[in-house]
Amino acid sequence: MNLVSLGAGPAVFGAFATYAARGLILGRVATAQRDQYRLYTETAELSAEASGALWYGASGAASMPVTGDWVAARVVGPEQGIVEAVLPRHTCFSRRAAGRREERQPIAANIDLLFVVCGLDGDFNLRRLERYLTLAAESGIRPVVVLHKTDVCGQLAARVAETAAVAGGAPIVTSIARTAEGVDGLAGFLAPGRTVALVGSSGAGKSTIVNRLVGGELLATGAVRASDSRGRHTTTRRELVPLAAGGALVDTPGMRELQLWAGEESVERTFGEIAATAANCRFRDCSHTGEPGCAVAAALAAGEIARARWEGYRKLLAEARRHEQRAGSLAALERKRQLKRIHKAQRKHYKSRS
Repeated sequence: MNLVSLGAGPAVFGAFATYAARGLILGRVATAQRDQYRLYTETAELSAEASGALWYGASGAASMPVTGDWVAARVVGPEQGIVEAVLPRHTCFSRRAAGRREERQPIAANIDLLFVVCGLDGDFNLRRLERYLTLAAESGIRPVVVLHKTDVCGQLAARVAETAAVAGGAPIVTSIARTAEGVDGLAGFLAPGRTVALVGSSGAGKSTIVNRLVGGELLATGAVRASDSRGRHTTTRRELVPLAAGGALVDTPGMRELQLWAGEESVERTFGEIAATAANCRFRDCSHTGEPGCAVAAALAAGEIARARWEGYRKLLAEARRHEQRAGSLAALERKRQLKRIHKAQRKHYKSRS
């Protein structure tokens, strides 16, 4: 596998240099399922496990290898390896893990472009799209909105206009991936060395789009329920698919739960028109709940900001604030634990010397 074509550049090779001196090889994670990985390397595909140092390191589950990661691996047998280290990620698309704990769940790493796939059947949901765009902003990944299944939509122009109102300038592409129509528009975003991830609900058509772009039935696809356009989780793992012309696609399972792992700044970027309007309020700390001279209230009354858009903004902003507060508390606790570990190691060292 040509790793340069797959996205390895000077930054990757520079980060790997110290590991090369130890006899390790460079690889990219194609799939990650629990503690089992499949790696692309220059010479072969490897089945791999994480080293004990990774498993028991202080960085936590969020630093374990995920699809798209560049890793340093040790070959231990025919097509077998051990992942010794994860190289620094230049981007990482993540969400908040399910449950009560404030825990980050990386979805895919080192992504250059994000195809946010929205089916134009019962799957179409602007509020969900805003969540994906906020997570993309937090990750530093450029999004492209893909309005899929145009053949089942009788109001395509209206759907495109509604999407443009919330997309914040992100490109919008329409497609029918079971035919050639619309796929050419997506192919123009692919390039050697570029990694594109597809995200969206189950049944939105992500795997079908991947198959059209690679030119074969590589990934399994399935029908959706006619009653509610829900998919059946045909895709069960995140998988990096190399492209013949260079670059790669990352297919991901549908995400029924999409909790934010993002801060206020990312929400403000996603809702740029509301943030710009709020800057004109009379009071800098205006809460937009009845203060005099509130520019947001005036824009809502005039219909310049849609009520549903405003409610979506308030909900995501409150969620982002809760995340920042909890993450800040957890970070302080982790720093305290690290200091205790350092002091304990120092005491042990001095005690052994004496």
